[in-house]
Amino acid sequence: MTVSILLFLPVVAALLVLLFKNEAARHAALLFSLIELGIVVYFLTGFVPDASVQYGIDVPWIAQMGIYFKAGIDGISMVMVLLTTVLVPLIILTTYKHEYKNAKAFYALILFMQAGLLTVFTALDGFLFYVGWEAALIPIYFICALWGGENRIRINIKFFIYTFAGSLFMLVGIIYLYLQTPGKVYDLHSFYDLSLSLTQQNWVFWAFFIAFAIKMPLFPFHTWQPDTYTEAPSAGTMMLSGIMLKMGIYGVIRWLIPNAPAGFLQWQNLVMILSVIGVVYASLIAFNQKDGKRLVAYSSIAHVGLIAAGIFAWTVQGVQGAMIQMLSHGINVVGMFFIWDIISRRLKTRDINQMGGIAKVAPNFSIAFLIIVLGTVALPLTNGFVGEFLLLKGVFNYNIWFAAVAGLTIIFGAVYMLRMYKNVMQGETNELTALFADISGSEKLVLGIICVLIIGIGVYPQPILHLSEAAVTNLVNTVSAKFVNAGY
Repeated sequence: MTVSILLFLPVVAALLVLLFKNEAARHAALLFSLIELGIVVYFLTGFVPDASVQYGIDVPWIAQMGIYFKAGIDGISMVMVLLTTVLVPLIILTTYKHEYKNAKAFYALILFMQAGLLTVFTALDGFLFYVGWEAALIPIYFICALWGGENRIRINIKFFIYTFAGSLFMLVGIIYLYLQTPGKVYDLHSFYDLSLSLTQQNWVFWAFFIAFAIKMPLFPFHTWQPDTYTEAPSAGTMMLSGIMLKMGIYGVIRWLIPNAPAGFLQWQNLVMILSVIGVVYASLIAFNQKDGKRLVAYSSIAHVGLIAAGIFAWTVQGVQGAMIQMLSHGINVVGMFFIWDIISRRLKTRDINQMGGIAKVAPNFSIAFLIIVLGTVALPLTNGFVGEFLLLKGVFNYNIWFAAVAGLTIIFGAVYMLRMYKNVMQGETNELTALFADISGSEKLVLGIICVLIIGIGVYPQPILHLSEAAVTNLVNTVSAKFVNAGY
């Protein structure tokens, strides 16, 4: 069995879901997403956590143009594949309290987007990577445009222009690398083997960096994100924040730094500065947010800034921290956006200042909310702690002052997140919150799973770290050797 089944099953599932209506479409989408998760679990049982690529496929696609359908899973990919296939069923479950017009199209788009995401995380051919990149963008555009909020059209156009423009820069970079290969192929490892001049690598660096920085998003390429997250339907926001932004982070690790190591060194300090600025900037803006969903959006920018800083420090600890933090952030941010989905459905508002006392009438909801908040602020023994500790260690090894400033994300995050929790859940109930119903059914199931993952990964993160350790170490050492051999 090869990785191709993971890429094609969601496409087939999306087409089949279109044959169902409303509730049946929702159940079918959940079933197919669980089957996809089951296949990944099967892959995981036979996965050897070394630096090799496993479950690979490599067949001619457009052979005369050097394009092959080449994909596979190593330790870095496996973490991202796990993230995607765990979160998609949870995201579908979060929609069980919603009614969507043309529900079959909504769920088909989610599954089609899953196929694009998995293609990005497993592609070993530049052209296939680009196809997956765009295939993930198209469904989320329609999800936001058709089921988003009142300002969805204007904001969605901005989102599309930003991300599509970035994609074009990346395409130029991929084609340029293709033209430099002796055999005129898009093979990733053929790209790795190229010996480009510093000038060439600088151009390649920026072609990829702009695309990835927009997708993450990294300061100052972030301006599309808060509005898009706020206006998107809750499931769309979860797909964007929980999985899609990881495409940019993964792209930096797999496609940017190894393909332009000299360009990376040339601009490393600038990107570190931008990352650290993003941490502080987004945290300060989060302090002043009254809309809970928007606060979480800015919180996400701050966390991504720290992840980017850890990667660009380019140590094993920093990249390992990024790997587990991508997984942890995906779990936590989906949980947090689901919390606000529940609140906004019950109260018809996301204004934090209008709330209070919900813990008195919804104890189960308050416990789940608190666990997710604690994971988000990186309390020890929660999933957020492990990643942030490794990330800060990586940044510390690069520059102690950068680490000191980047570490403010922990302090700032604790302040605005706990203040948000206090304002929403503590104090006395009012006319708006007095009749707030506690979680039940699918809500309890989703939040229960998320809380178990937050505590489980926090208490025992070793299995996740072990999955990616060999692949990360090999990649970091290989790129670092290029620095030495080139005399940098």
